[in-house]
Parts: sequence; C-alpha cells; structure tokens
Amino acid sequence: MEYIKVTKDNIEKEHICCAISNNNDVQVASKKAWLCERFDDGLVFLKSTERGKCFIEYIPAENAWNPIEADGYMFINCLWVSGSFKGHGYSNDLLGECIADSKSKEKKGLCILSSVKKKPFLADPKYLKYKGFEVSDEADNGIQLWYLPFEKGVEKPCFKECAKHPHIDENGYVLYYTSQCPFNAKYVPIVERTAQAQGVAFKAIHIKNKADAQNAPTPITNYALFFNGEYITNEQMNDKRFLKLLDR
Repeated sequence: MEYIKVTKDNIEKEHICCAISNNNDVQVASKKAWLCERFDDGLVFLKSTERGKCFIEYIPAENAWNPIEADGYMFINCLWVSGSFKGHGYSNDLLGECIADSKSKEKKGLCILSSVKKKPFLADPKYLKYKGFEVSDEADNGIQLWYLPFEKGVEKPCFKECAKHPHIDENGYVLYYTSQCPFNAKYVPIVERTAQAQGVAFKAIHIKNKADAQNAPTPITNYALFFNGEYITNEQMNDKRFLKLLDR
C-alpha cells in the first residue's frame, strides 16, 4: 500500500476518504476547509493513495480540538480503515507512520479517545491494548483517554475537569459538534429539520474554534448529543436514527 500526505498544496485534488464524493459536495468542502485551517497547527492527514476509507489524522495535543491536558503528546483525531482495506495491516502501517513522525518531532507519546466498550467513530479499545496503549483517564460517560508513552515515567495525559463529568444545564436535545467530521455538514441540518417537524426542542452548537473546543463540556467534541442535560451518544444521527431515538 502506498500513502500520501495531504497538504495545502494538494488538498484540492486529493480525495479525503471519509466522505466519498466530489469537491462540490458540502461534506467534502466542509472537511477540506477545516483541514486547511489546521495544517498550520501541525495537523497531519495521511491516507491511502487508493480511493476509500484508509487514513490517519493527528495533531499536536496542545492544538487538539478536545478538552485534554496532554502537553508534549501527539493526539490522534481519527484512525480509520474500513471496507476492503480491513485485514491487511494498514492500520498498523498508518499508526507506525504516526509513531515515527511523532518521535522525530520529540513527542512524549500518543493519545487517542476510546471507550470501555467499542463505540461508533471511536478507536477500538482491543486494538489499542494490542498496540501497547493504556488508559490514562476516563470520563463519567465511559469515554476514555488512552496513551502510548515513548519513554517510561512521562506524565500521563488527562481530561480537563470540564470534560470529566459531561453535563449541561439545558433541557431538550443539545448537540455539540465541529466540522472535523464531514458528515456533520449534511446531517446536522437534517436532524434540526426533523426535530422541528416533530415539535422537539433541539439546539445545535457548532464549535468553530480551538478555545471553545478545549473547554467543551464533553471529551468528544466532533459529535456529542445531550438530552435534558445528560450525555447520550457520539453516534451520528440521520433523520431515521433520530426518530428512533425519540421513540425510545
């Protein structure tokens, strides 16, 4: 497998994997705009040269859009290998490239979000354990911060206090999201319209800067849905899935 690093110079012609469409698609445009604004913060987007979901996205933890204390670490936003790419060792390849790059930049180690049990859009805890990662912190909702130190004795990364106890003082459905995930550009408006049609209180809070993301009331910022103040899920909602949630 060959890989290519997406940069400002080639992003317009490169496919970004997780939203398979053309550059005129709102999802693609949203994701590419978000990436372009992050490259100067040290973000790396490494992907397969073949079209499909096979990539890793990571950034110095000081610039991560998550409420964590992890100075000197590299934070993995997403490691995604799916479809026909599964089972060929590509996850190991991508993670290996991230490790080598992070060591060359003299990082203390890597950190990434996962959970007690496998959740959609989060790293598989079994895979992380297999690769030598350990849990360094855990929020009340079961979201965990895992880390892979490059040396013994380095300080463990942790969640900020605002993220350890995910709760907000608002009734109804409240969604926190960023443009890191391209699907949000399409599906958040759909869920907003669905909630309005059902007469359901729904508020979408689009996090548009690093400072707000790093002080959010949830360890997951690219998609975190609350109901009557309590965290519910990080799973992307479309109209049908949201209606099922309302039925429950």
